[in-house]
Amino acid sequence: MYYTIKWEGDSVSMLDQRLLPAEETYHSYANYRHVAEAITDMVIRGAPAIGIAAAMGIALGAKSLDTDNMDSFRESMNAIFDLFSATRPTAVNLFWTINRMKKIVASGTDVTALKEQLEKDALAILEEDITVNKTMGKNGARFINDGDTVMTHCNAGALATGGYGTALGVIRAAIEEGKKIKVFACETRPYLQGARLTTWELLKDGIDVTLITDNMAGHFMKKGLIQKIVVGADRIAANGDTANKIGTYSHSVLAKEHNIPFYIAAPVSTLDPDTATGEDIVIEERSIDEVAYIQGVQIAPEGVSIKNPAFDVTPAANITAIITEKGVIENPKEKGIMELFR
Repeated sequence: MYYTIKWEGDSVSMLDQRLLPAEETYHSYANYRHVAEAITDMVIRGAPAIGIAAAMGIALGAKSLDTDNMDSFRESMNAIFDLFSATRPTAVNLFWTINRMKKIVASGTDVTALKEQLEKDALAILEEDITVNKTMGKNGARFINDGDTVMTHCNAGALATGGYGTALGVIRAAIEEGKKIKVFACETRPYLQGARLTTWELLKDGIDVTLITDNMAGHFMKKGLIQKIVVGADRIAANGDTANKIGTYSHSVLAKEHNIPFYIAAPVSTLDPDTATGEDIVIEERSIDEVAYIQGVQIAPEGVSIKNPAFDVTPAANITAIITEKGVIENPKEKGIMELFR
């Protein structure tokens, strides 16, 4: 059975998602800096999984510090926190994890005890994520009918989380209820998370999946072959605007045009009440090589101008409901996300 990330006591093991589906390769990282590099380089990706990796990297960094002095320990930990904060700016789960770890360090008085607590919390974050995903799946399964074909974009499954998945967790939960569900997975250019990861994951689980290119989505919606759309999220603003993998916004516009329900599945840790609207969300710009090359093969002429935003923002008005482990926010345009914080 594959896993996304695992704590090995003195190292962190990750499935290298850059190599899927051709190779199922695991790397072991004994240095916290290498864990941070793995997040930046997308060895591991997906907002919840990034948060888990950061928690384990921070715990690993704490273990590596050779000091019993509390002030020195805190100073070194602040540098470690800064390192992980710089890895992926859009995924709010990363900062939720870092803030959780910061509170532990701020509240402690004994270095040895703090190291143990940071490791304990990193493991707890992994287990909590799996439990959260299963609860979220149950909350969202009621929106999926027997016989539906559900479209998803990017990868919001076990590979993007500690296990089970957010958007794919909703689909898995519906199938576990006995519903016969088919999935259309968009390829998700330029990094091809849908083609490489979602299809790999669903085939592993024996779930009926069809791969389509991103620009085929409107065609299949118009043909009536897609009944629901479920995607994940990397950050959800207070008004319900949602940042997710680039291309999500376009799918939401097409869904609205064709009266297809459009759902976001994300843990409460992805909700960001401190960010007012989607306009305030920082959008990560990634290397232009991800657009100019596919698996090392050049597809664009040398010297052409290229843009590569990793995310776009879907307005709350295009979202039917936001599904979380704490409940469902239907019609988020009218309510925003603050309902779950009252």
